[in-house]
This record gives sequence, C-alpha cells and structure tokens, in this order.
Amino acid sequence: MSGYDLSYVALASRDVPGAVRLLGEGLGLAGAEVAAPGGPVTLFRAGQSGIAVFDSEHPLLDRPGEPGLDHIALAADEPVGAAEMHGLASIGDGDEIGLGGGAQVRVSPDATAGVRVRFTAALDLPAGGGGTVERIDHLGVASLDVATDERVFSGLLGCPVESRQTDMEVATAVESFTSDKYGVVYHSRDPEPVGGLRVLFVTVGDMELEFLQEFDPNFERVIEHGQPGTTKQDQGAIGRFVAKRGAGLHHIALKTQDIDGALGRLAAAGHRVIDHTGRPGSRRALIGFVHPAALGGVLLHFVEREEI
Repeated sequence: MSGYDLSYVALASRDVPGAVRLLGEGLGLAGAEVAAPGGPVTLFRAGQSGIAVFDSEHPLLDRPGEPGLDHIALAADEPVGAAEMHGLASIGDGDEIGLGGGAQVRVSPDATAGVRVRFTAALDLPAGGGGTVERIDHLGVASLDVATDERVFSGLLGCPVESRQTDMEVATAVESFTSDKYGVVYHSRDPEPVGGLRVLFVTVGDMELEFLQEFDPNFERVIEHGQPGTTKQDQGAIGRFVAKRGAGLHHIALKTQDIDGALGRLAAAGHRVIDHTGRPGSRRALIGFVHPAALGGVLLHFVEREEI
C-alpha cells in the first residue's frame, strides 16, 4: 500500500453562500452541487482533490453545529475492506451512504490521532480549473504528538512522509554599556526560545497533511485576532485549539503562484483577510491567512512556494 488519494475535505460553514462565493467567484474554483443524505452539498475541484462545503448543521457531518474542517475522505474502491485491512474501528452503521451517493465508512478518531477520517468511493470532481488556486497545498492538523501521527498515517495507512521540521521563534537580548570616556559597547546574550511547533508533513494524493505540535506547553498562548501572524501566534493558536477541541483538523491551505495578488483580490471584493501580504512560513513558503468569518468559521490560508 502506497497511501491514499484525498477524495474530499469537508468544510462546515455557518455561511454557505459566502463560502461558495469566495471559493467560486473569488478564487475561480470549478464547483457543482452533489447529492448527499440530508441535502445537497457544493463540491469544488482544487487540483486532484475536492473541497465540499457543508452547512455547519448538515447531518452528514461528524460534528454538526461546529464550524471548521469536519473530516477528510480517503478514496477507496471498497471502503469497508479498506477499514478492515488496517484494523480501524468504524463508527455509525459501518457501511453507509456518503457524499455523491456512494458507500462510506467512518473511522473512529481515536484510531487516527484525532483526525476524523472516512473511506469513500472516489468522487467525480467538477470539470474545469485554473483561477487563483493550483490545488490544496495542505490540511493543517492540531497534534498532540507528531510521532504518533507518523505511525498512524505513514506506518499504518502507508502515506509517505514528505518532510519534518521545527518552527521556532527566538528572542535575543542585547546589553549596552555607555561611557563618556570609553564609548558604547554592545553585548548580545544567547538567544532564548519564545515559542515553537514540531511539524510533520505526510503526503495524501496531491497534497499534504501538516501535523502541528506545540512543544512548549508553558508558553503563554496569546493571539491578536485580525492582525498579521507570527510563529509565536501560530503556536498559541494550535495550543488553544487542542485545549478546547482536542487534536484534529485545524485549517485548509491553498497553493497559489501569487499570494499577494490572491489576498488583495479577496480584500478588494469585500472578503475579510488577516494577512494582506505573504509572510514567512513552513517549507520556505510565503503564507497569508483569510479571516475565518469569510468562510463562515473555516480557517483558510494561501501558500506560495517552490517545489523541491
């Protein structure tokens, strides 16, 4: 087994018309309505994967009423057989009807490090493409332990590890000694860590799962909402998410060749953004966040980076 393709990621939105408008008109993604138990869902194509926009109260979600990324669906010809092959416990009725009318199996998140996973038949994605977005770059996952995540998604499910890294913000204190006779002398102390994340990227189809583990539990978790972010704030966001909701899907990141243009066009169209220009991020990338209110409670950011 060499891993799985991503059939779709489920976005649970409090503002479906606004989310559909941003992804469709704002970003130029091809979209179409798809049948689902409980009512139709709008499905967008992003590269080889789907982005399904659900109303946050839709009964097909694992956590109706909670906006954000609800679950991912891995493509499998025989969903029941895929879950059984990996020894993964299912929840619900086992073999159920999912998005698009095909079979699905929901896996217990206890078996997948908090990530809500389903096996489904591959969906027919809407025709078209282009626009601002190339594909999904990654799905961010708030993690308790990236080593456990690697054992599950790489060791058990066979998805290859793309890379591992540590993101850290440090502070350097500088002392000055000023004399009317000897002038000014500066002395730099050793840098001290302010906050950081352990990061693991695992490839699923044409995108990655980005597992983010806060490694300084005593760090004061401060987030300045609506302000351009930093590594310190990113660490705080993951810590707060895990403390409130536990490990699981956190955000979606879309790959673009022009991050400043993507952010600028959304802002000009009236969509709320946090970062107005790209800032340094993982994998030598520039990243920039859209405000969660723009997608009805779903956190999205853009990624501009060169493939290595």
